Amino acid sequence: MNVSIIIPNWNGKELMEKNLPFVLKAKENKSNKILEIIIVDDGSTDDSYKFIKENYGERIKVIKHTKNRGFSSAVNTGVRSAKGDFICLLNTDVVPENNFLVSTKEFFNDKKVFGVSLHEKGYGGSVGKFRDGFIVHDPGRELEKPYETFWVSGGSGVFRRSTWMSLKGFDETLLSPLYWEDLDICYRALKRGYILLWDPKARVAHEHESTTSKLPKGKVNTIRERNQLLVNWKNLTSAAFFKKHLEELVKRCVAHPGYIRIVIIALFKFKDVMKLRKIEQRESVLSDEAVFAKFS
Repeated sequence: MNVSIIIPNWNGKELMEKNLPFVLKAKENKSNKILEIIIVDDGSTDDSYKFIKENYGERIKVIKHTKNRGFSSAVNTGVRSAKGDFICLLNTDVVPENNFLVSTKEFFNDKKVFGVSLHEKGYGGSVGKFRDGFIVHDPGRELEKPYETFWVSGGSGVFRRSTWMSLKGFDETLLSPLYWEDLDICYRALKRGYILLWDPKARVAHEHESTTSKLPKGKVNTIRERNQLLVNWKNLTSAAFFKKHLEELVKRCVAHPGYIRIVIIALFKFKDVMKLRKIEQRESVLSDEAVFAKFS
């Protein structure tokens, strides 16, 4: 097992000044099998690129987007460039422990394992639910043993690169610039019969939403709600589940008329949704019912 660490960055110079030394220290621990560290700078305007090149130029590979293309695109760029058999996605606000990847190796002996979620302090894995017509997830318990999780965070997770590439990576077409891209790829993997795990020994600390807090709150909420709709429209291929989704969507719009705006915004992606939905119908080997039954 050899791992490429991929860190997407947008105006995260201060976070990298604080956190990159911990990532480099983990790379020095040979047991982690870290082959390389790749930072994809997504059109930063805070001298991030200059800071990395001047301070870590020989130890970190830097790829620069000339304009901001969003989280999904930055991660996909890094994965395409990675040489490792496995990729570890870390946000700039994640601090890994020195041996954080050691325990993850054994899980990937099973070829069906696509991803392993790292143990963010204070959080367990995830439990998938189909609730009120929507794909949702509840927090799992913070246990001492590993267990199956509904999704693996795109900010602190390890993935098998070959499977990632076969799934075409994060969905830039529908979900750029951010939100729901990690749950989307994980749900697609689950429906193809892959396994996702949460590893209690793979410890990191995560200061959540350090980057998104820099964006206008209203815009972020609109994108988050739009992308939730798009993920449901694309992935709920069960006739019964999709019918239930539409019924609950109407109820939501009646109860909260402002939500109609989110639906309209999402409908601008309708053609792309239908094209991608056909792929999911064709390539899925498990039904939506079967996926959620794993977490009941």
